[in-house]
Amino acid sequence: MSSLAGIRRVRGAGSAGQAGFSMIEVLIALVVLAIGLLGLALLQTVNLRYTKSAQQRTQAVNLAGELLDTIRTNRSELAQYEMTAATFGTVVVGSTGCQPQLALTAANNATRWKCEIREALGPTSWAIVDVSAAPEVAVTVGWDEPGIAVLVGEPATVTLRTTL
Repeated sequence: MSSLAGIRRVRGAGSAGQAGFSMIEVLIALVVLAIGLLGLALLQTVNLRYTKSAQQRTQAVNLAGELLDTIRTNRSELAQYEMTAATFGTVVVGSTGCQPQLALTAANNATRWKCEIREALGPTSWAIVDVSAAPEVAVTVGWDEPGIAVLVGEPATVTLRTTL
């Protein structure tokens, strides 16, 4: 055996009762844990905001594509589909949503589509349909995204272009 085997450790005075964590160590651990949990809560909030933004963007793309398909099937009435953001001033979504149009005319299709834009993207949404460069048609859909517009400085928009 070694010569150190018989040496005993001697505890200093006052250290005989320490066997666990001190109060300071526990408080520091709690602060670190709290900061981590606050970070996770912030991450969840941002995640929800961006998920809603992605959902609205998907709806805008789908609605713009739907209008382009409608225009494509009714090319002879192309001028009826031209619209500006100002034409959305009178669009009101009823309490039961957008009502179906009885006659399938170009004007009724445009009216129904405007209502669907407002229903899906909110009361401040708008669209611009530019048919002046026919056979190229451009549809721009815009809406306000709470929190996102503050960062970017302008409303969210999606633009689709196609050649008929």
